[in-house]
Amino acid sequence: MADRLKLDRIAFYGRTLAEYTRMYALDLAALRGQRVLDCPGGASSFTAEALSLGIRAAACDILYGGDMAAVLAQGQADIEHTVDGVAQVAHMFHWDFYGTPNGLKTQRTAALHGFAAHYPGGGRYINARLPRLPFADQTFALVLSGHLLFTYGDRLDYDFHLKALRELYRVTAGEVRVYPLQGLDARPYPHLSRLLDDLRAQRIHAEIRPVPFEFQRGSSQILCLSRSAD
Repeated sequence: MADRLKLDRIAFYGRTLAEYTRMYALDLAALRGQRVLDCPGGASSFTAEALSLGIRAAACDILYGGDMAAVLAQGQADIEHTVDGVAQVAHMFHWDFYGTPNGLKTQRTAALHGFAAHYPGGGRYINARLPRLPFADQTFALVLSGHLLFTYGDRLDYDFHLKALRELYRVTAGEVRVYPLQGLDARPYPHLSRLLDDLRAQRIHAEIRPVPFEFQRGSSQILCLSRSAD
């Protein structure tokens, strides 16, 4: 039985506000009027949905700014690729939220459609690539980063992780929340303790917190970097 989700690329893949609320333990009412960054945003509908609630959301991704048809085609192709991969290792996931791989595909397609409807005239989607972001220091009250760091720890090295986290921290005035803390094999990122030590040595308050969501088995925690202890 396979014990690893096999993806041949970093997927341009999206999620919905409902998923973000659980993954990051968000208090949506408290975020109204606040600036929130989703990095990388991928093909998520979070920014569009959050804006409709009065949250000043924005997203950045390396694919933003490209040809619209090509961006959407990539999103659709990556839904097929990723959901097919998940179905091959369904035992590595909890299905209480999505039900089945088809339910997962429905959610991902809804996210892509929500993103597609908002992307052309939204003005909230910025082309950017970690570990350098085109924002001033402490621009955002909250920065969210999902399914890049740790997820692709087999192809993004330790130096990239440290630099990316420092950059995400630079642009927040409040918190950075990173989810999940595991790789495609569902195992915790092997250098997490070292990473926490290095961040704390740079006077960055770093802690692991529980969240009310677990799709990939064991993925019920986030990494939080906070300025509250500065």
